[in-house]
Amino acid sequence: MDEKQILKRWRLILGEESQKRFEAMGGGALSAEDILMDSALSQIYGSSGTGGSKLGGRGPSSPMLTKWLGDLRTLFSPMEVKVIQKDAIERKGLKQLLLEPEMLEELEPDVSTASLLIMLKDQIPEKSKANARAYIAKIVEDINKRLADDLRRSVTAALNRREHSPIPSASALDYKMTIRRNLKNYDPERKVLLPERFYFFERSARSAARTVILDIDQSGSMGESAIYSSIMGCILASISSVKTHIVAFDTAVNDLTALCSDPVDLLYGIQLGGGTDINNSVAYCQELVTDPEKTTMFIVTDMYEGGNRAQLIRRLEELKESGVNVVILLAISDSGSPCYDSSLTEKAAALGIPCFACPPEKLPELLEAALKHRSLDQFSRTAYDKK
Repeated sequence: MDEKQILKRWRLILGEESQKRFEAMGGGALSAEDILMDSALSQIYGSSGTGGSKLGGRGPSSPMLTKWLGDLRTLFSPMEVKVIQKDAIERKGLKQLLLEPEMLEELEPDVSTASLLIMLKDQIPEKSKANARAYIAKIVEDINKRLADDLRRSVTAALNRREHSPIPSASALDYKMTIRRNLKNYDPERKVLLPERFYFFERSARSAARTVILDIDQSGSMGESAIYSSIMGCILASISSVKTHIVAFDTAVNDLTALCSDPVDLLYGIQLGGGTDINNSVAYCQELVTDPEKTTMFIVTDMYEGGNRAQLIRRLEELKESGVNVVILLAISDSGSPCYDSSLTEKAAALGIPCFACPPEKLPELLEAALKHRSLDQFSRTAYDKK
């Protein structure tokens, strides 16, 4: 990158007020595209906060707003657009405009924006409801593309253990094990393997008793985590070898398992915002456990407990001692280190319960390790290193 390009970038970062200094330092004239980019950025980052016209307000969205969104998508990369959109919503009061159909049609799909929409869903006017669902559906589709196949493979890998059944079944024949164990019986003249014994995987009925419980904190700070964990729950619910329960909580408990067939309906069942009573929710989830040794429970929460903290620790200890594999996910997010109650988290960790944040792309690996009851220390170390 040459000096003029570097100067131009600084000019765009610093805004119109730096134009004279930019010219004095040898910066050339801005191109038409540069001027358009400068105008788009000044709407959000300009010192006057207006950039010549306002984006905010309580009135209906205007052609200027949709043009601005269109300019962003033309001038910047998708990742940059998401950052600018988020800043626009936070800095310029665009929450009201999120409820306008034209705005929703133009927005780049983004998980944090989707969580804000879910938080505002009861305020969405009738004219915008279809657009809001379509926007949420884009997020679901994107996450499904990234995670669904890997999550299903991780579950299959975790349940398809190297335990073998004496019951013969062609569909359950472990070809690799059978060939490897009978190589000594290979007849080189006839080029035929003569097995002494066949090996079969355990029938799926024995593996089907696995249960996964997702207990999701739906307080406002857990928006991205709630979205990722809900979609993960829907994917798990589509796998017949796993019995999946999805529970969401604030100060009340909401069992969303019946909505698993439609991820958008499930996300609309999430009530982002409000207080937090983790203890109350864990008590409810305890009643769902029928076979502790074959149950994995993910509690997705930042551990800021508004209920009975001492009783929560006792319940977690009871679950752990009964054989339930309990994992506390402090966040499922790719937007930075999580904020959580370190005091309560340390008490849970002292019980031998792994507590850490997890980026979305690591969910398949985490799920496989948890279902196999493997150590999750590698995830924990990474989380605490970030903190």
